This record gives sequence, C-alpha cells and structure tokens, in this order.
Amino acid sequence: MSVEAIQNEIIEEFSILGDDKESTIFYIMEIGGSLPEMPESDKIDQNIIKGCQSKVWLTASEKDGKIHFQADSNTDITKGLISLLIRVLSNRTPEEIIQAELYFIDKIGMGSIIGSQRSNGLASMIKQMKMYALAYQAKLNV
Repeated sequence: MSVEAIQNEIIEEFSILGDDKESTIFYIMEIGGSLPEMPESDKIDQNIIKGCQSKVWLTASEKDGKIHFQADSNTDITKGLISLLIRVLSNRTPEEIIQAELYFIDKIGMGSIIGSQRSNGLASMIKQMKMYALAYQAKLNV
C-alpha cells in the first residue's frame, strides 16, 4: 500500500468522527494502544526525540532496503500520534520516507486538536524519522 493510500485510509477513518474533538482525542489514544511493545532497553536518552513535551522514544532499523520504526511514549495521545506516523512511514525505502508529504495531519484537523506544543512535538517526530531515512539512505548508497 502506498504512502498516499495509507494517508487516505487514515483520513477516511477520522472523517467518521466529524468535528467531535473529544472522540478524536479518544481515538488517537486508542490507536496508541495498538503500538507494539518497545523493549525497555531501547527506552534510553539516546532514543528520545528532542522537541517533544512528552517523552517519545524512537528507533529505526533497516531490512531489505526498507526502514522499520519502533516507538513508545509516556503519554497516550503522543503514543497515538507516533503510531499514526509509523503506520504511514514504516516499512518504506529511505527515498519514500524522505519524499513523503504528510498531508493527512492537516486533513484530519490535527493542529486544532493537539495544540501548538504537541504540534511542535509532532514536527520533531517527523523530522527525526526523516533524519533516520537520510542516514540509512547514505549508508545503503555506499
């Protein structure tokens, strides 16, 4: 499934909730609950995303030219946000991740739901995922 197809799927899921912010926040937290468990050994300062109000740990690995992300957070909403990003960007080539235009965030009205502080954190999460992609791209092209 393409990056665009997954984003459109997410937009469709959130459209069912309409403008109900409370339901949307609850749904984001529910999504975070489905995030696979991250090993405690990966929850170290080195893996914390800088710029997030909450603690967010993110790791990346490469297999067969595709990057796989794993993450966790100490808050349910942030865990849901990183889970959505992983759904869109994980198991992609570095090029796909770097080139991805993440329009679903605006389409589902995320900015008005999570506020400016979490929006900055979300931007930091995206930036870190793209930085991992750049690093793996450089490594794979050697």
